[in-house]
Amino acid sequence: MIPILSVRGLTKVFEIPKREPITAVSNVTFDLAAGTALGVVGDSGCGKSTLVRLIMRLMPSTAGTILLKGHDITHLNERALREVYRTMQMVFQQPAASFDPRRTLGDGIGEPLRNQGRTCHEADRCAAELLERCGLTADMAARYPHEVSGGQCQRAAIARALAVSPELLICDEATSALDAAVQAQIVQLLKKLQREEGLAMLWIGHDLALVRELCSRVIVMRQGKIVEQGETREVLEYPKEEYTKLLMEYSL
Repeated sequence: MIPILSVRGLTKVFEIPKREPITAVSNVTFDLAAGTALGVVGDSGCGKSTLVRLIMRLMPSTAGTILLKGHDITHLNERALREVYRTMQMVFQQPAASFDPRRTLGDGIGEPLRNQGRTCHEADRCAAELLERCGLTADMAARYPHEVSGGQCQRAAIARALAVSPELLICDEATSALDAAVQAQIVQLLKKLQREEGLAMLWIGHDLALVRELCSRVIVMRQGKIVEQGETREVLEYPKEEYTKLLMEYSL
């Protein structure tokens, strides 16, 4: 079966005038199977977020290939990427910043539906249903981002990501701005959605306990490179690399 996402030799080098180039991501290669969850862990500055931006085509890569369902999306133009984003959606670290503060949550969730040709009435109805599926009430659609809590806003962000029925959800530190109790609720929501929708998930984070609960496989990154990867339980309980062992110690 073709993986939902295949990354081959992905590299990002930042050229800085009058300074040595900085390699943020170096020769990263992995596969993500449909319907499964893969965690990417490492300390701050290891290249996790840059990797996500490359995969989402929010910045160009220096080298390597990104395949989505077997199709090369590495160099697609903006117009062609619209179809890509029907398959692949992202949930960001700061949910409020990902919404337009001048528009209601329902309007933000309904926007991708309207862009697909749905009527305003249909988009509003779907937005209310998506909010309820994500553990909120339908009347939250009338709220603005600043009128809800961080956890509620993140649930709304997940609802918006689900609006186009994606097959792959990429979560970049999606719970790090939330307190522990809300983190646990969001994780349970994502596990439920993955089970019900058959979603594949790429989870970027530093909390190894969350990775253990969510992901069947894990990648450990250091200084832009993959230093270890495999089944989550195997890697976290029997780490081979000293760096992975250090991550485990710091997470205790």
